[in-house]
Amino acid sequence: MESDRRYVYLLNTAQKRLHRHLEQHAERHAGISVVQAGALFALVRQDGALSGELAATLDIAPSAMTGLADRMLRAGLIERRVDALDKRINRLWLTERGRAAATTAQHELAPLNRKLSEGFTEDEMHVVARWLSAVGQRFS
Repeated sequence: MESDRRYVYLLNTAQKRLHRHLEQHAERHAGISVVQAGALFALVRQDGALSGELAATLDIAPSAMTGLADRMLRAGLIERRVDALDKRINRLWLTERGRAAATTAQHELAPLNRKLSEGFTEDEMHVVARWLSAVGQRFS
């Protein structure tokens, strides 16, 4: 059986459908957007990140990060603190509410990750992950 080689189309369609599903699911179950969840996950790994570092991790423009951080501040998910060594710099830190939202979002996404890999072997998923990483790197 020959595989469908419309990679750009297939990847784009899958991404749109998955993003739409994630937005509906995240908002309904965790009360946050997908981008906010991504920011929370990044801060769980590196609490106290600079806004620019977080923007790079999320692959969004610094100006978009400013708006995202402002919305997350208003929602009580993060707080800005002046850097201890350089008073000109603000760092972003998780609040208890932000940590709880990240935990909820992680629990909500775990079944989705299982569903995405359903019917595929570990080796096949390794190839998929490697391919997706390579696509991301080639067009960064």
